[in-house]
Amino acid sequence: QVELVESGGGQVQAGGSLRLTCRYSGYTYRNKCMGWFRQAPGKEREGVAGIYTSDESRYIDDSVKGRFTIYQDYSKNTVYLQLNSLSHEDTAMYYCAVTHPSELCAPMEPIRIKYWGQGTQVTVSS
Repeated sequence: QVELVESGGGQVQAGGSLRLTCRYSGYTYRNKCMGWFRQAPGKEREGVAGIYTSDESRYIDDSVKGRFTIYQDYSKNTVYLQLNSLSHEDTAMYYCAVTHPSELCAPMEPIRIKYWGQGTQVTVSS
């Protein structure tokens, strides 16, 4: 049984930082992309970052480049998303996701995703 569990969301003031954590289990393929998506009310779900677990190649969406960083602790089946310089526009539900085996991280699109986490809310107050 595959499980992705996010944590680390919360409310923060503009300019602040958060670190999101995704712990996954039950998915043993080494060649896969672990990614983060977000969805704001009334908007489509969008991919913001991904990391290929075997070689750590990364994808970062232009909208968050320079502010968000994705990294992993492969030994702990954990992926992190560091969010810096947050603005109100970053307010959304953030979802951890894993692609079908051997799918690359770019483009980070929902159609590439095999499993989703339940999400963690990030709220940035201005």
